[in-house]
Amino acid sequence: MRAGGIRGPERSVGWLFVTPAIVIITLFLVVPIGMALWVSFTAWNGQGSPFRSGVPMAGLDNYTGLLTVDSLARQDFMTSIRNNGYYVLIVVPAQTVLALFLALVVNQKLLRAKSFFRSAFYFPSVTSSVAISVVFLFLFTSTGAVNQLLALFGVAGPQWFADPRGVLHLLLGTVGLVDPAAPPAMLTGHSLLGLSWWEWLAGPSVAMCAIIALAVWTTSGTFMLMFLAALQNLPVQLDEAGLIDGAGPWQRLRFVTLPQLRPTLLLIVTLGLIGTWQIFDQVYVMSQGDPAKTTLTPAYLSYRTAFKDFDYGSGAAISFLLFVVIIAMTLLQRRLMRSGSEE
Repeated sequence: MRAGGIRGPERSVGWLFVTPAIVIITLFLVVPIGMALWVSFTAWNGQGSPFRSGVPMAGLDNYTGLLTVDSLARQDFMTSIRNNGYYVLIVVPAQTVLALFLALVVNQKLLRAKSFFRSAFYFPSVTSSVAISVVFLFLFTSTGAVNQLLALFGVAGPQWFADPRGVLHLLLGTVGLVDPAAPPAMLTGHSLLGLSWWEWLAGPSVAMCAIIALAVWTTSGTFMLMFLAALQNLPVQLDEAGLIDGAGPWQRLRFVTLPQLRPTLLLIVTLGLIGTWQIFDQVYVMSQGDPAKTTLTPAYLSYRTAFKDFDYGSGAAISFLLFVVIIAMTLLQRRLMRSGSEE
């Protein structure tokens, strides 16, 4: 036996088995990422090869144009960050809570037809996102089922995908704190990264709320299965001990079940955070960033900049900035959850 604990032939066989995976990952993941990184430092317009000698180099201009230069490109990028930020802020908690609730319901011992409910709750997650987006387009039209349902309660439904108003602006106007038509000069006169304070505080638009509803409905089923698998692996003795000690259902959930679900909760929140920052297909099918860029997201902006405006360098730069945002938000979320568990 060698010092490494693995005999020479076994080590060679091990490398032989993993070589196909390494080749595939390198060819279809590492190499394209490296190529995209190179393109992000050029002013390539899509004609010819981005690696030929005649392609003009942009250096860091593509990045500075999105972050520091006061331009339309920076305004669009920051608008997309704002829109996606509100989307993440609502979708991640909503889908996590809904998934946990559905898992608790399906995990009930006295519930009949568990297989049916598991399949029914999981079905939206395996359905084509494009198909569901088209269905939601019909549901949220001015004469669609959603507005018809609101009309039964005497509520006039909005023009969902034609209404750029922010929900926070509408709420502030409803309670009389501000007039959305004439916002305070203190908020409109100061700006941050190309957007005024008033624009940062808009909240998700009415159109984005429809996409949020779609996202929560389609992703909760997958996370429900993760919670359900974790719940079925929990030791029954702890729950029975809490029941003997006189703990009620809510107390057992809070002090017995949830602490044991913390690793699964960390995984689900992390996956939800990564997935919500990458939203593209729903925006592409349902709104394409409209109305008034209130559903514009970094992923769709990267696509539009590269493949519609033929500015592949800026499009690639947007994708790498989005990658940095995802990594930063994920690390922050994991640190916060771990510090909370230590307390």
